[in-house]
Amino acid sequence: MSLASWRESQFDVVWGDVTGAVGDTVTVLPIVVAVAALTDLGLGRLLLGFAVFQVVWGLRYGHPMSVEPMKALAALVIAGGLSTGEYVAAGLLAGAVLLVVGKTGVLARLAPYVGEPVVRGIQVGVALILLRTGVTTGLGDPRLAALSVAVALGAVALGYRNAAALAVLGVGAALAVVAAGPITPRLPSLTLLDPAALTLSHTAVGATLGQLAMTVGNAAVATSLLVEEYFDANASPDDLSTSMGVMNLTAVPFGAMPMCHGSGGVAGKYAFGARTATSNLVLGGFYLLLAVVAVDAVAAFPMAVLGVVLVLVAIELGRAGADTEDPLLTGVVGVVALLANVGVAFAVGLVGYHALARWRGDGTDL
Repeated sequence: MSLASWRESQFDVVWGDVTGAVGDTVTVLPIVVAVAALTDLGLGRLLLGFAVFQVVWGLRYGHPMSVEPMKALAALVIAGGLSTGEYVAAGLLAGAVLLVVGKTGVLARLAPYVGEPVVRGIQVGVALILLRTGVTTGLGDPRLAALSVAVALGAVALGYRNAAALAVLGVGAALAVVAAGPITPRLPSLTLLDPAALTLSHTAVGATLGQLAMTVGNAAVATSLLVEEYFDANASPDDLSTSMGVMNLTAVPFGAMPMCHGSGGVAGKYAFGARTATSNLVLGGFYLLLAVVAVDAVAAFPMAVLGVVLVLVAIELGRAGADTEDPLLTGVVGVVALLANVGVAFAVGLVGYHALARWRGDGTDL
């Protein structure tokens, strides 16, 4: 290879990792902004958590690795189904469970018992919860919501469907910056949350069960398979579970949101060109910059625009959930999650999955 070709190939790798960093922001930033706008958690701390662990897991795994919100928990706190205290408690509980099952090496053995239709059903349920919240929020200012929908449709028409939510988020961010006035850069505070604010209720436990169903299927098993397929690397489900446990037990007490890995984020990074851990370092720096300069703007973020963003996130999550081997069971689990809660939906799905498997004679016995 000539020197010019080598330089060109190196540039391609670096530029691909820069553009690839965008692929892991498609659902992260909309959900982070929504949680910051609708709860007592600060945007700076939320972003700082993502900044730190993008870098940590990039260095740890040595290839592009996603860091995403735990979407079931985020959807419930956005929709008002969890208080901030319950949300934080659920994140810590999920982190503890993931650390234990990862360290004991049992996650890969547990995964078949959950069942793909159950995981997809929880995804559909979370999508329905976000959709309901987004529509209600958007109707607060129909004209601004209509403008946001037009921006989203424009992004889709130009061939950027996956970036439609980011395009609308950009419109909202511009309006928020104008409304907020001059920006004063500052680092977020790193003080620990008050333990008295934690609320470990049956609602928090049920939400954690639903989140763990998604985490086992999407954030551990599916991510492990994609990492091997895309980067010829080994990150076992138990390794990923351990790292998610460490991440949440370390970050959530400082005001970060519950986080996980995810096959969608890995696929997004890959699709946008990421091939090395540089993408994680670039994205970590980007989140740190936002954490420093964007704190003042979140209070001025227009709620109608946020509603449209949530609808777009719900559509993408629903599309993923609809890719199921058992549409009826997945649909039932999704509707139960919407009408009751994700904990009940998980229990209904688990019982239904094993009952159907036993009836068909092709399942894994409990």
